[in-house]
Amino acid sequence: MKNSILGLLFLLTSCVFAQEVDSTFVVIDSTIVDSIEVTFDKNDIQNASALVAFYERLYQLEQTKQGNLNIVHIGDSHIQADLFTARMRNKMQDSFGNAGFGFTFPYSVAKTNNSAPIRFNASGDFQSVRNLYADNSKQVGLSGIALETKSNNFSIQLEVKDPKYNFTSLKIITPQNADLFDVSVSSKNTIIETKVPKRVTHKVKPGEVLGGIADKYNVSLKALKKANGLKSDLIRDGKILIIPSKQLQPRFITKTEFVPIDLSPTIFSNDFQTEKPLNKIAIVPNQQINEFALNGLILGNNQSGVTYSGIGVNGAKSSDFNKFPLFFEQLKALQPDLIIISLGTNESFDKQTADQYFFQLDQMINSIKFKTPLATILITTPPPSVLHRKYTNTFIVDYAQKIKTRAHTTGYAVWDLFEVFGGNKNIFKNAAKGLMSRDKVHYSKAGYEKQADLFFEAFLKSYELYKSTK
Repeated sequence: MKNSILGLLFLLTSCVFAQEVDSTFVVIDSTIVDSIEVTFDKNDIQNASALVAFYERLYQLEQTKQGNLNIVHIGDSHIQADLFTARMRNKMQDSFGNAGFGFTFPYSVAKTNNSAPIRFNASGDFQSVRNLYADNSKQVGLSGIALETKSNNFSIQLEVKDPKYNFTSLKIITPQNADLFDVSVSSKNTIIETKVPKRVTHKVKPGEVLGGIADKYNVSLKALKKANGLKSDLIRDGKILIIPSKQLQPRFITKTEFVPIDLSPTIFSNDFQTEKPLNKIAIVPNQQINEFALNGLILGNNQSGVTYSGIGVNGAKSSDFNKFPLFFEQLKALQPDLIIISLGTNESFDKQTADQYFFQLDQMINSIKFKTPLATILITTPPPSVLHRKYTNTFIVDYAQKIKTRAHTTGYAVWDLFEVFGGNKNIFKNAAKGLMSRDKVHYSKAGYEKQADLFFEAFLKSYELYKSTK
């Protein structure tokens, strides 16, 4: 099976983005910037003692330049956009070393927005559904999105656009760690010639009649009218007619063939290793399988440093992650040292009370602790936003307070993004400064990057304080 060559014809997919709140696609637009000054204060990590274990591992990495640390940031559309997380990834890796991109997923194949440094194309017929819409029959795991097919004639092509994320290790995450896929790093194109009906057209000249044109091409008047959808013999000058033809002409099809490579099974994933860094790879079907589900990929480079994985699902709430135990089971594949949770915006649109919101968040935290007990946890409060484009969002005010109140008893650190970004009173200042999108729920690229800059500043300040005690 594995020695056979798989012939696969690729159909390129493309994404069309449309702006709407927490929809399949989220477009981060830009706004006109004015001179209004926006200040950011109270920027610190609260209950930082919950991060001591992570700080110690980071300190050892910094001192020895050996090993790696894995940070996982879970959230909704704010995180799926991979603008906040991309900025944090760059800053953490610039400071502590680049151990690879970390988690990725073929979002574009699932018809949603993809991370810029990693691009996917695919052939084949895939079905997808996000955790907020999926039922228990769907294999929703680490990505928060079920991506499935029953076809065994497909390929998913991965291409790294930023060379610093070229990879030497690939982990494929599937339900129950099943051996569903093969990997190919080599391919060749074969040109196949086929015959197709020849397209013949005629432009009607002044004075020509339909019967004369039919005679000219030796076709019946009835066939000519049928080919052009004509109900009468009247024809206007300049019209382009399709002439029925039995003639054939050559058509050339490019067929891409891949040679699959075996993967090595591990406890949580099926792995591929190579010495030479790669920027392209194809994931193809294990030909002994007839149903396929992909939950995610992990890209590494076998270097010391940090991976910063973003797992965001447009529209998601804590309760949507909680519906699927497979998410927490597969979280172990990332071997997280620090897990950051950024949720709450969508709960506010559902008008959940603070108690309802925290009940689900607390359940999510407990599931994470149970499956990954060595990971430390940091919660960010939701960013300021407008509710349904016109109302003050008082729900996230209550969420932020609840998160901070429960930090010590539940055992997590807090970064109060809501307060740092000025709360609801600063929304229109932030928007005027070009930091928010038009819906005043999402942020602009500059807004997400500013959030990340402030988060990194608070993190670094807290970490330096920890080092001063050693």
